[in-house]
Amino acid sequence: MRGAAAVAVAAGILVAGSEALQLVKRDASPAVIGLGIQRKSVASHTARDRLRRRQSKTVSETLDNEGSLYFANVSIGTPPQPLRLHIDTGSSDLWANSATSTLCSSNQATDEDGESCSVSGTYNANASSSYKYVDSDFDISYVDGSGASGDYVTDTLHIGGQDLDGLQMGIGYESTSPEGIIGIGYAVNEVANVRNGQGTYLNTPALMAKNGLIQSNAFSLWLDDLQANTGSILFGGIDTDKFEGELSTLPILKENNVFQEFLITLSGVSVSSNGKNQSLTSGLPTAVLLDSGSSLTYLPDDITQELFEIFQVQYDQESEAGIVDCSLANNKATVDFTFSSPTISVPMSELVIQDTTSSNDGVGESACIFGISYGGNQTSVLGDTFIRSAYLVYDLDNNEISLAQTDFSATSSNVMQIGTGDDAVPSASGVANPVSASVTAPAVGHNGVPTGSATGAFATTTVISAAGNLMPLPFGGFIGALLLALIGAL
Repeated sequence: MRGAAAVAVAAGILVAGSEALQLVKRDASPAVIGLGIQRKSVASHTARDRLRRRQSKTVSETLDNEGSLYFANVSIGTPPQPLRLHIDTGSSDLWANSATSTLCSSNQATDEDGESCSVSGTYNANASSSYKYVDSDFDISYVDGSGASGDYVTDTLHIGGQDLDGLQMGIGYESTSPEGIIGIGYAVNEVANVRNGQGTYLNTPALMAKNGLIQSNAFSLWLDDLQANTGSILFGGIDTDKFEGELSTLPILKENNVFQEFLITLSGVSVSSNGKNQSLTSGLPTAVLLDSGSSLTYLPDDITQELFEIFQVQYDQESEAGIVDCSLANNKATVDFTFSSPTISVPMSELVIQDTTSSNDGVGESACIFGISYGGNQTSVLGDTFIRSAYLVYDLDNNEISLAQTDFSATSSNVMQIGTGDDAVPSASGVANPVSASVTAPAVGHNGVPTGSATGAFATTTVISAAGNLMPLPFGGFIGALLLALIGAL
């Protein structure tokens, strides 16, 4: 691990001016809630992504996140009942299993990764003196027709050393997952609103702001590198020691004239190696979803195909993922993502990941998953293989995302409070004339499987050699593929 988890409430406060922000110290603790998060190992990095991404944009899509890799330890009720909940920026409800649910009281209370209700914890409403019943309309449906259902209640959430009173949450009396979720996205995606038409309620970060625990409905996320098992989420604050330079602020894109998901515009993708750079422009600019519940990154098919050719990735139809030799993780090349002006560089060490279910046929004795795959006909997704390299600030009050290159070598912490109003995020400035894109992606594929080669039979293909050099070849497509085996010794 090159960085340590930031779990702290530090001293620092924002004072907003008409033109700029000043950071000053004060005696009282700032309105920032720090929460350590941990990464859970899963059997397959692709199986749940496939299930998650094949759905339409409904409640079941945003909540099909039992395979999320990152979780936090919290407690609920009076006295506190400990729970381990998955952090999900793509959903909006907090829910937990009841110990008396059909799943947790049975002998099948484990998922495919061997996790059980006893590990994740359960919630007993009758054992909490601060519990209040709301209704019995909590009902989340998963893509396979199963899901979680039960009661909506309110209770006290104990999180990051703070008490959040009166939080509405769901209790799963019927459930398919032994692990609950803490959804921190837009309230418009709450089950009560989308499925039942009951309108929205104040979810976790929104209620934190209303109750004065934080100044704004905003939070920052730092996942650290692939080798680390911990990261941090700061509600109402940022940690300036965890990123390089300044934060760049981009507008979130609307869907059907409503802010629903954390969508921003990706304007450029390129590959850098040994001082050379190759731009990949097909299908750009495009809307991309920042999704901490997705293990991999899914880009437009043409760009993915070019990346597969450059890095000699073999696509496995069964797992719907690219397979590479694990030694590619040692290559010094980076895949660079540009958002109008800021660029986030993702090293190969973050894009080459172990997967116990992948086949190693044809790529050597050691096979790994490539962290980028085909987006198909769905909106592109920037998952954990991208997010680990970016420090992200989600400002729901201003409908903005601020981002910067993460600092993997960070060992210190400097937490600053996010203020209120415009320009509330410290150490951030807006991107001038940001590029915009349509939210609906073109139908260029199906279920993550490309419709065809991104290059013609006589196009130019660039590949990366064992020495890390970008090598142009005079042919693409089938002919180029035949030449790939010849460059290994270059």
